[in-house]
This record gives sequence, structure tokens and C-alpha cells, in this order.
Amino acid sequence: QVQLVESGGGLVQAGGSLRLSCAASGSAFKLRLINAMVWYRQAPGKQRELVAGITKSGSTNYTGSVQGRFTISRDNAKNTVYLQMNSLRPEDTAVYYCYVTIFGTRDDYWGQGTQVTVSS
Repeated sequence: QVQLVESGGGLVQAGGSLRLSCAASGSAFKLRLINAMVWYRQAPGKQRELVAGITKSGSTNYTGSVQGRFTISRDNAKNTVYLQMNSLRPEDTAVYYCYVTIFGTRDDYWGQGTQVTVSS
């Protein structure tokens, strides 16, 4: 098993910044096999959407609305993924979830989510 714990959410004014963290813990075997690390978000009344993802080798992808404002990074030694969010907008308000996949298996894991609220 792998447990994911997100942190860093909160209330910020439009134009501000937040940095989310997601730390993975649990099975040492599975931690070594963490492949993709992804941030999703879900706003009230909307479907969960992919925000940004990063592979173990560092390749990244972003949804269009956050391109140029958000930066995803990871520290493989710490089994942690980060999401630096700049120039935040009210429409970025959502619960942000961390998600990881395990290489060579069908296992995947979700964090419990962290609330990000951007006031106008």
C-alpha cells in the first residue's frame, strides 16, 4: 500500500501563490516503483480534472488553463510531488488531489485532497 498526504492548501487572494506538496509513504517496494505523479482538482459541481502530471524522468504536462502559471516538480528521493501555483484565479478554487501510479502494476493511489480557495 501507498499513502498520499497533501498539504499546502488554503485561502489566497487572486494573483497570489500557493505551493502544494504531496508526500508518499508506505511499502518501500511500491515507493521505488512510483511512476507518474499527478495533480487533479475538483471544483464544486464539476468533474475532477487533471491539472498537471510528471513522470519519474521529469517529463511534465499541464492542462491549458494552468500552463505558464503552475509548475509541477518532484523529489524522487523524498517520494514527494509539488505544485507551485502562481497568479491564482478564482476559477482555480477546488479541492486538489494527488494521484500516483505504480510502474509494472495496475495499482494507483489517491490522496485525501487539500482545499484551495482563491478570493476575488
